[in-house]
Amino acid sequence: MLRTRRVAILIYDGIQSLDLTGPLETFAIANRLVRERSGGRPAYAVEVIAPQAGVVTTNSGLRVIADRAYRAVDRRLDTLLVAGGDVRAAIDDRQLLRWLAATSRRARRVASVCTGAFLLAEAGLLHGRRATTHWFATERLARRYADLTVEPDAIFVRDGHVFTSAGVTSGIDLALALVEDDLGHAIALAVARWLVVFLKRPGGQSQFSSHLAAQAVAPGPLKDLPEWIVANLRTDLSVECLAARAAMSPRHFARVFRRETGVTPGKFVERARLDAARRWLEDAGLGLDEVASRCGFGSAEQMRRTFHRHLHIVPIDYRRRFHRQPALTPSGAPEARRLA
Repeated sequence: MLRTRRVAILIYDGIQSLDLTGPLETFAIANRLVRERSGGRPAYAVEVIAPQAGVVTTNSGLRVIADRAYRAVDRRLDTLLVAGGDVRAAIDDRQLLRWLAATSRRARRVASVCTGAFLLAEAGLLHGRRATTHWFATERLARRYADLTVEPDAIFVRDGHVFTSAGVTSGIDLALALVEDDLGHAIALAVARWLVVFLKRPGGQSQFSSHLAAQAVAPGPLKDLPEWIVANLRTDLSVECLAARAAMSPRHFARVFRRETGVTPGKFVERARLDAARRWLEDAGLGLDEVASRCGFGSAEQMRRTFHRHLHIVPIDYRRRFHRQPALTPSGAPEARRLA
């Protein structure tokens, strides 16, 4: 008989609401699918805990209710999950940190979402371990806690019984990994489909969107050049040609481009081509040679090397995993029992 795993999610004033609701929804959908398939007990019993029971205000102003104070947790936990957000007050709460350290020794596993990693680190739970957090805070985590190894591009990291995840929506990725560990691939995949997310999303949290990067360039000496690059990937996009278009010398252009965009012209072009190739592979039935040509790669082999370097996957495998199939039930969502 399936046993019910006891999960506690620790929150506090200033949390990021999705760090709580993402995992909550994941566990709730897993419970529903298990109940519909086999009946019986739920897979998870989830409670929300905080310094005090009652209202907790998130950093967006949303108010949520904690079931009980963390000090009232009196039984062994299967999973202790710490939400992230504005941790400045919580990280100075020595009583909370002592409770985290003691409770983690009685839990089968401990996890954090986003900047919740700072609380785990401050409580001594990440000593000598690999970890990650929101991309905005990875350098700060590494500077503050030299006794851990930060993986800045990871969506989530598992080191023994301790899990840490990147920011915001990556709490869903983390919770899906926990569900897969507990209930198997089929249930985790069904939950991911119900949530309309990847079970294992491609790339890392530093995934590059060329359209967004181009739009983010402030008005200045480059004018609309980044957006022009994105729209003209099949043309000659060498530094010399781009510099001529911007009416600058190649050396001066390269300096200005890096200052305005944060990357070199060559890196911007490569990532823009990669971004376009990913969309073609996800949406169209074109051959690899045609995709490479449309995106400005010199050959399918050059495209393959670029994919492997940035995404650690080759284009043909990327297409197999992420090609979007036509919807089978356009009139509405499929029944839960058919999702797997």
